[in-house]
Amino acid sequence: MKRFLISFISLLMALSLVACKSSKISTSDIPSSQTTGVNESETIKNGSTTISDNKNTEINSNESSITHKEEPAKDVRIRLIFNNKEIIVKMNDNATSLNFVKKLPMTLSFKDYGGTEKISYLPQKLSTEGSPSGYDPSVGELAYYAPWGNICFYYRDFGYSTGLVPLGSIESGIEFLKSLDGDFTVTIKKY
Repeated sequence: MKRFLISFISLLMALSLVACKSSKISTSDIPSSQTTGVNESETIKNGSTTISDNKNTEINSNESSITHKEEPAKDVRIRLIFNNKEIIVKMNDNATSLNFVKKLPMTLSFKDYGGTEKISYLPQKLSTEGSPSGYDPSVGELAYYAPWGNICFYYRDFGYSTGLVPLGSIESGIEFLKSLDGDFTVTIKKY
């Protein structure tokens, strides 16, 4: 209770400092869901108060701004829909996967490559910041090949490849992927 009271008073102080400094933000600009339970963390540094809640939101009194942090890709799933069939992919928790999910929904044309994978070139390259320099994919994995800017689904085993970033793993529907011949179009949506 004491910690909550201190956090609440700090929030009020931060908002009053912001109101005195600038009219860019007021308490009406912050949804009530973001002002309740703001007892997760508070930092006071160089006269600036930063308050973070558990909803990935930060209020910084010195900068008069509200910042929403990125949600992790953990437990995110996507759906690939084609020919009245569906593949469900559980995404990995990494920056490249999150960058891909943010670009959804999209429709892509896939083709077979080397009798091992189905590939499609993305309209924009994905960020690979913080990603490994390469990896050895398994059957049923979705990956991003950074040098070419394409995503790929592995339906046969493949070896280590530099520039390959793991995106996720197929949870259901891999049998549909294996049976496809030729080019096909897929609509990809967040599940």
